[in-house]
Amino acid sequence: MHHPATIEAVITQVDAAADEAVAFAADLIRIPTVNPPGDAYDECAHAVGDRLLRCGFEVAYHTATQRAEHTTTHPRVNVVGVRPGRHPRPCLHLNGHIDVVPPGDGWTRDPFGGVILDGRLYGRGAADMKTGLVAAIYATEAVRRAGIMLDGTVEISGTVDEESGGEAGVAWLAEQRVINAARTDYVIIPEPFGIDRICVGHRGVYWAEIVTTGRVAHGSMPFLGVSAVEPMAAIVERFRTELRPSLAAHVTVMPVVPSGARHATLNVNTIEGGQSGQAGQTPCVPDRCRLVVDRRFLIEESLDDVRQELRDVLDTTLSLFPGVEYTLEDRLVVEPVQTADEAPVVEAVRSAVSSVVGRDAELVASPGTYDHKHVTRIAGITQCVAYGPGRLELAHQPDEWCDIEDFVSAMKVLALATLRLVGAPADRRE
Repeated sequence: MHHPATIEAVITQVDAAADEAVAFAADLIRIPTVNPPGDAYDECAHAVGDRLLRCGFEVAYHTATQRAEHTTTHPRVNVVGVRPGRHPRPCLHLNGHIDVVPPGDGWTRDPFGGVILDGRLYGRGAADMKTGLVAAIYATEAVRRAGIMLDGTVEISGTVDEESGGEAGVAWLAEQRVINAARTDYVIIPEPFGIDRICVGHRGVYWAEIVTTGRVAHGSMPFLGVSAVEPMAAIVERFRTELRPSLAAHVTVMPVVPSGARHATLNVNTIEGGQSGQAGQTPCVPDRCRLVVDRRFLIEESLDDVRQELRDVLDTTLSLFPGVEYTLEDRLVVEPVQTADEAPVVEAVRSAVSSVVGRDAELVASPGTYDHKHVTRIAGITQCVAYGPGRLELAHQPDEWCDIEDFVSAMKVLALATLRLVGAPADRRE
């Protein structure tokens, strides 16, 4: 364990840097990195990069030029800072996404004002997750300002497009081997799970597109056609009355929050039908109907079984509708991920939470996905957690905010976790 004087020095430096960190988080909120379409990524990435340079990092920009999302008007610019220690390994990578969802309606203050009021920082990205990224930067800076030379390497990345899947962000960096198990030991993503929660993984996602096809006819003589909409309505009803209740009986051992998300779930995401090739209403029997379902599956379930459950409903239901055909196509597949409770990265953050917050951390899993999926599935890194300031329920909401006291506490936790994971050999305990 670390010498108490070492810990005290780091904590002191976090407190000393708190106002500077809050001001920088407010500055980042004022850069409207709205996704879609991916505004101001270049500006924000360089703001982060400039601050990393000031904090002793070697900085590089990785633009996902080969991704379809990348355009000259909306470049997909990621920034990565590397601060070497005595040795290349162990390597801790702290990752935060710079994109935010559109502000939407209902705000009582400027969503990009970066307003500080009554101990809270307001704005789009205040919780999700510009404060988390800044907390990572200043946690490692506090270690540096305390005069501590780390045994291993610390990296920090600001990445794009997490809100739309992260393909041009963390996935791109993983494919380029910037983040990779061959050089990266631990990853912490400071998403807003709260100062006493450690997120160890997430459920799986299966988006499927179902299309039913029938035969067009004049709407005044529907008996001469075959509707594609009516059988789809029957499919949706069977989802509601049969499949969804059976899924409610599937429960995971993963600590998913909220508790309702510990069950497998099915959401009808999109439904549209009508005459093929025609927009709007026509006086015809609809010969095409499209449905997208969002099935969140558990680590105990296989994707093949999930897909077969849908096919069983389709086959059974459509057997009652002669002349109707269907297709089922995958639109998005994300496998569940889970980091072991006893993994050193979990233990490091757990110990830091206990020291800083004064209570045991709760291990949780996310109902939806985040960039952990790319860290594990593409980069091959099994030691990844999410830990950061902000309340998850405030993400994507009007008047989004982060409590400044929690922000500072999260910085302390990340600083102590950094010491434990990549500190001097005498101080590290695996």
